[in-house]
Amino acid sequence: MIHPAAAGIDIGSSEIYVAVSDDRSDNPVRRFDTFTEDLHEAAQWLKECGIESIAMESTGVYWIPVFQILECYGFDVILVNARHVKNVPGRKTDVQDCQWLQYLHAVGLLNGSFRPDQDICAVRSLLRHRDNLVKSASSEVQRMQKSLTQMNLQIHNVISDITGVTGTKIIDSILAGERDPYKLAELRDPRIKADKETIAKSLTGDYRREHLFTLKQTVASYRHHLELIKGCDAEIESYLKEFEPRVEIDEPSSPSKKSKRKSKGNAPDFDLKTYMHRLLGTDLTEIDGVSDLTTHVFFTEVGPDLSKFKTVSHFCSWLGLCPNNKVSGGKILSSHTRPGSNRLAQALRLSANSLWNSKSSLGDYFRRMRARHGSPKAITATAHKLARIIYHLVKEQKAFDETVFAEQEQAHEARLRKRLAKQANSLGLQLIPVEA
Repeated sequence: MIHPAAAGIDIGSSEIYVAVSDDRSDNPVRRFDTFTEDLHEAAQWLKECGIESIAMESTGVYWIPVFQILECYGFDVILVNARHVKNVPGRKTDVQDCQWLQYLHAVGLLNGSFRPDQDICAVRSLLRHRDNLVKSASSEVQRMQKSLTQMNLQIHNVISDITGVTGTKIIDSILAGERDPYKLAELRDPRIKADKETIAKSLTGDYRREHLFTLKQTVASYRHHLELIKGCDAEIESYLKEFEPRVEIDEPSSPSKKSKRKSKGNAPDFDLKTYMHRLLGTDLTEIDGVSDLTTHVFFTEVGPDLSKFKTVSHFCSWLGLCPNNKVSGGKILSSHTRPGSNRLAQALRLSANSLWNSKSSLGDYFRRMRARHGSPKAITATAHKLARIIYHLVKEQKAFDETVFAEQEQAHEARLRKRLAKQANSLGLQLIPVEA
């Protein structure tokens, strides 16, 4: 027995089953409701049984209140992957599940899933809620385009963003009763590439009362979501102010030439880059392809403390960005990455995909991988490389230095010259270097 004072809990939406070893209670398996009072009763019973460590499965979001209450009582609670605790086929009941969890945990066969500190989890919940609001707002924009299309108003085919300055003015004027396309076209911003005549043609449509009504409600819903997003940004900023900074920055860091990219429309209202620089101890946005929001996702999903990951390989394995080798009989049956929905891994894949036109060494690496293995594998490989870079920068609190890739680039150029010389020799040709 590795953990003799261990317990196992099977989580459900309306009830939980708690199991302890036979020598700690006459009734080693008990059922409790999921009301708060019953969860406190379960915690007190576990205290009476002398339990120190508890294992439970991550079942939806039902495990969260149980986990938090048990942590308040001082238990060492670990959250395990349901794939790792598969029971014997044909013997699947709630009682047997909690007993199986208790046994596996007692003999030391379970590893707890990574979960950041509670203050990090609080910001993570807010950021995930904000992501849902952004997705809902984008859905409202699509409904606006649908209403416009049903009235044959093709403004969204002429203007790239109907929620911008020009699109907002035109939609507000339409809802106010204006129908003259030339008067609506005069609302165009000077930066719009389409001329006035083209915009006027796109605004000549078949105005219907029912579609105008749906457009009005959709616009109101979209603006309501924007207000909710602003309130969420204010709440996130208030939480970030409570963290102790790892480095002090007197003034916001000035953007370098690499990081001078257009900010996205769903970016927070506050200076997120400076907050992340202070809390992580390094400016991750100096890495080509990594945005402020990607840095924020890293902070909320992992936090500044990487001590729970022994090495960078453990970190990349947790992200699911490294090969998951399956070997049998001395042969590799599969080396595909492990399936999963890690939010940080998804953010790193988006950052990697943005490097397809980058002139940096990371961009060169992505294009080489894409030419060799195709886009999907190239995105995963580049995301893996970004994860390793971020791990070292945050753990050692160092600034990103692209010159460290110079040696790798020189080795790649040497291999390229050698390959080209070999191909030319096979064709009876000779390469003559030209001075730059």
